[in-house]
Amino acid sequence: MKRPLVECIPNFSEGRRPEVIDAIVNAMQQAAAVHILDTSSDPDHNRTVVTFAGTPEAVEQAAFAAIKTAAEHIDMTQHSGEHPRLGASDVVPFVPIRDVTMEECVDLARRLGQRVGHELGIPVYLYEAAAASPDRENLADLRSSKFQYEQLAEVIATDPARMPDFGPAEIGTAGATVIGARPPLVAFNVYLSTNNQSLAQKIARAVRHSSGGLRYVKGAGFMVEGQAQVSMNLTNYQKTPVHRVVEMIRREADRYGIGITHSELIGLAPQDFFVEAARWYLQLDKFQPDQILEYRIQRAEAERSALAEEEPPVPEEATRQVPTVDHPLPTPAQFAAAVADGSPTPGGGAVAALAGGLSAALAEMVARLTVGKKKYADVEETMGAVVAAAADLRRRLLEAIEEDVQAFEEVMEAYRLPKDSSERDDAIQNSLIHAADVPLNVARLALEAMRLAEQVARQGNVNAASDGAVGALMGLAAVEGAALNVRVNAVSLSDPDLAARYRHDAEALVEQARQVRDAVIAAAEDRAGIAS
Repeated sequence: MKRPLVECIPNFSEGRRPEVIDAIVNAMQQAAAVHILDTSSDPDHNRTVVTFAGTPEAVEQAAFAAIKTAAEHIDMTQHSGEHPRLGASDVVPFVPIRDVTMEECVDLARRLGQRVGHELGIPVYLYEAAAASPDRENLADLRSSKFQYEQLAEVIATDPARMPDFGPAEIGTAGATVIGARPPLVAFNVYLSTNNQSLAQKIARAVRHSSGGLRYVKGAGFMVEGQAQVSMNLTNYQKTPVHRVVEMIRREADRYGIGITHSELIGLAPQDFFVEAARWYLQLDKFQPDQILEYRIQRAEAERSALAEEEPPVPEEATRQVPTVDHPLPTPAQFAAAVADGSPTPGGGAVAALAGGLSAALAEMVARLTVGKKKYADVEETMGAVVAAAADLRRRLLEAIEEDVQAFEEVMEAYRLPKDSSERDDAIQNSLIHAADVPLNVARLALEAMRLAEQVARQGNVNAASDGAVGALMGLAAVEGAALNVRVNAVSLSDPDLAARYRHDAEALVEQARQVRDAVIAAAEDRAGIAS
């Protein structure tokens, strides 16, 4: 049975007003039963890319609704941004995904183009496989940094080469729309360690095919949040793989004494895009795609094996009961259910560790929202260090959830030893020490997370200062909860001096945490303008 599926990736000339993007996406969802797969906005480019999929009929209806809504909300006479653009709905490509041919997507693009031109009065240009002539196949021949909305407005009525395929030869506030059909394309950007845009432009010129670079690569150099960026479309990632592109950019950047700081994917990419990069960088010369677990499972399910139908039968000769292994933190809902189910683990210690992990996560989030912003260039290095430190704390605190469960089980095992066993007392004392050490470490780590929360609340993105404060509150809950568990385990220790040290260390951590909490709340309230 055929299940046709088409992907559509419209680019809208709006990346700064979330309410406009929401209106466009809502219009898509109300027009037809499509799946919104991804929405990616960039304020510097002032552009949003939405990825959605559905049947050809549904995708066509949703795309028309999106173009209509964008025309109602986006005024190109007021628009500015780094990325070249011709209209409110700038580019609308269709990609065949399953049980659909390229020819069918071409027909879809042309039907939509005719409807947009006739009903909405928007000039439409067809490109790629849907192009009416070879000179319009390449998007760069229709739109570039030197020929955008403003230039089109001047010549559309007089230049035969700029006559639209559909719609009037005049341009309004919604601009023009380019509609087409093409194979899968990957939008991929590389950021450079410089604020010199001309270097990004030189590197883009060296990499892109049109100026002598790599086949199937389109590129340009921009400034994004104070950092130079090589922005690219990889039109055939299988013939020109991403690792080759990145390495060429790296070599070109090295010529100018700069490097790559990071890269980003805009929207979605097929699995093979990542697999090929991993194969090259890890030098997996003998790697086969079916070594990927998920691929093997999908193949088994497609073959309707026993794995897809039912649990495999238990061999008759099997005599040993295999215990079920519980994962420490499957999902928030599952973890909460595990806490609530009446068993002693996971309990308060594990919950305290989770709270600490969330504290670190919030500090990391605020730092990430700060890095790369021109407004916070003076704390760029500091926030980068916070990201790394918070990520490490988050990992260690989440690992402590399982450590707490194991420590409790060790205590229970020790108490289950026969009362006349010579090893019982030592086993109990050793297990209690371990059971006190784990939450004491959680309290220390959570206090570190709180200090990072204070740092981001004072210096990070002001719009997320309250998130830093929430991180501090979560951290305080972690410290106080873990400290309580330290005291509970210390009270049963036979060594009074050791027990006193545990109590002292726990109380000192709580006192410090409360001071940090007060400082973070004050800083966040002050920056948010709500201080009393």
